[in-house]
Amino acid sequence: MTTDERAKRPDVRQVCDFLQTFCAVMLADGAQTLRVERNALRIGVACGMAVELAMFSRHIMLTVREGEDGESRTVVRSVPAGGPNFLRVQALNALGWRMVNEHLPLEDAWREMEHILALPSVPPLRLCLLVACANAAFCRLFEGDVVAMLLVFVATLVGFRVRQALGGMGMNPKIVYLFAAFCASLTASCGVIWQWGTTPQTALGVSVLFLIPGIPLINAVQDVLDGHVLMGITRAVQAGMLIAAIALGLSLTMLLVEGTGV
Repeated sequence: MTTDERAKRPDVRQVCDFLQTFCAVMLADGAQTLRVERNALRIGVACGMAVELAMFSRHIMLTVREGEDGESRTVVRSVPAGGPNFLRVQALNALGWRMVNEHLPLEDAWREMEHILALPSVPPLRLCLLVACANAAFCRLFEGDVVAMLLVFVATLVGFRVRQALGGMGMNPKIVYLFAAFCASLTASCGVIWQWGTTPQTALGVSVLFLIPGIPLINAVQDVLDGHVLMGITRAVQAGMLIAAIALGLSLTMLLVEGTGV
């Protein structure tokens, strides 16, 4: 390596700072563990560094080393709280490939990553309407009638808004899911109490499906299959606790409905 090439290459600290933010954001946005690991190793090779990465549900431990006997740097970074954002995961994954294929300088990659992180998310109201439409379609998939679909639509609007409001207050996710499931199922139970339509029971059961943590469950299975067993088990346990909270919220509604004598 020439002197000019060595001077242009980023140092260990710069690569480490970039990678810890890159990997933490990808994990928070719902990326598969193996994808995060491959991107980190790929970017390290592009920068002429060796990278070692250990990932946990709430923290990552990253070591960047220059050569076998060169300078090394190790950091521990917490994974920020957040929900799935596959548009950002896709953009960051593409950025990782560009750093390899197009030899994108680290300074330009930093600017592009900051631009990706600054992109606005889906407006809360629009997201709420889209989720409500999707859950109503689930109701039809389970042979619910038009009345049941309308009940599910309204119930999902109520439950999702409760989830957004309580989540914005920083409340524990398990409590958030319990209250959201209770509010959504309680709204849908109106069809059971007053016998609206021909399939009110379907509306009650489907009203909480929008809360099912499908992405953590899929990632858990993929992580176990890819050899990241600890991460996979952790994600599966967390998803299981959310499902238990959903079931508890739905059970509270069913107890109230049974108390009415329906």
